[in-house]
Amino acid sequence: MSSVALARDNWPSFRGVEARGLAISETTPANWNVEKSENILWKTPIPGLGHSSPVIWGDRLFVTSAVNESRVSALKVGNYGDPASADDNDTQQWKVFCLDRKTGEITWQTTAHEGIPHVKRHPKATHANCTVATDGTNVIAFFASEGLYCYGLDGQLRWKKDLGILRASPSVYNDAYDTNNWTLEWGFASSPVIFGGRIFLQCDVLTNGFIAAFNVTDGREVWRTVRDDTATWSTPNICTDGPRPQLVVNGWKHMGGYDLQTGAELWRLAGGGDCPVPTPVVWHDLIFLMSAHGPRSPIFAVRTGATGDISPGKGATTNEFLAWSVRRGGSYMQTPMIYGDLLYSCQTDGILSCYDAASGRQLYKERLGSGGDGFTASPVASNGKIYFTSEQGAVYIVKPGSEFSVIATNQLDEPCLATPAISEGTLFFRTQGHIVAIGERKKYSTSDRK
Repeated sequence: MSSVALARDNWPSFRGVEARGLAISETTPANWNVEKSENILWKTPIPGLGHSSPVIWGDRLFVTSAVNESRVSALKVGNYGDPASADDNDTQQWKVFCLDRKTGEITWQTTAHEGIPHVKRHPKATHANCTVATDGTNVIAFFASEGLYCYGLDGQLRWKKDLGILRASPSVYNDAYDTNNWTLEWGFASSPVIFGGRIFLQCDVLTNGFIAAFNVTDGREVWRTVRDDTATWSTPNICTDGPRPQLVVNGWKHMGGYDLQTGAELWRLAGGGDCPVPTPVVWHDLIFLMSAHGPRSPIFAVRTGATGDISPGKGATTNEFLAWSVRRGGSYMQTPMIYGDLLYSCQTDGILSCYDAASGRQLYKERLGSGGDGFTASPVASNGKIYFTSEQGAVYIVKPGSEFSVIATNQLDEPCLATPAISEGTLFFRTQGHIVAIGERKKYSTSDRK
């Protein structure tokens, strides 16, 4: 099935097909009101905390959560610089939920694991950050140190794997803290990707980091490649453009591309921010990578045919395989959006920059909101609308184009740090306590809403 068809019918992993976040053929609402239930098709409570995004296949919606049954876990949203880990190491239940996409009814739920977390989390994170992936037959849930799980669409466990303890901490603090005690931990957030019958994982952690491919039917490890980088919270991506298919990953010391069949390194690039989060995205013959933590916030546009070490020399912004780059302008948390021929990069304080994707020429730099909101969820787009969601639950709808224009601003009435999904003209937001389906009611019959 083509990527276009998949994008129209399903949203199979983080940010949909190839992490593009696009459903261009869909017409989604520009206005809604949660309190008055205007354009709110349904709103279903989900227990616990989880920043994993909704994933959709057919009439099924999948999402995960970490449930602390002894007390209500707290999130600390907004712009702040406190790096300390959250006080949330009570016994948790790591759960997978399946909802009916049309009605919001929970059709099944299962507990993958129960116990005390092996790793602490960031105050803004949860113990279930990774988004599931599905190929329409298997549902892959990755809970990092608590394991990798494969379920059928009916919720039956097919297999599970223990990948050991995956500790993630910002590199800038590594030397300042006692690494035997690991007092500073931020949790794990890289989501699985399914392609060609294999599951691909990026596990950039403080010791024994790796990328790996597993057989989706039985969990057998196909290959594993060691990576010597700092902790990374980025989901990898599949690039099928160019001379050969490749797995592309973000990083600080080592952004790069790897052969899908063998895991062999194809190219590498250094010079990112020291806590990489955004997923690489592909447009025509270019791979876009960005990050923004520490002294650097670069954007790199890498040619899909890159080979070897393509890191630019001192003062250089281009070379044979680097089409263009800018030293500052990349986002810290959000995966960038490419709509048409334009690249959008939104920083954590709401500063939105728009670039010509082919040349890197900046077209505008404007602010969403008043500056008090934080921005973690990545943007998604439908026909003529790009949705940017603040941590406080404000959704800014930006008109695609070279001039800055906000079409509307709507509220979710809850914090939101998860990236929404789009299916059949409906937006599916994961807020702190709910899944909210937002669409025009006239698109659904009365029987669908029962």
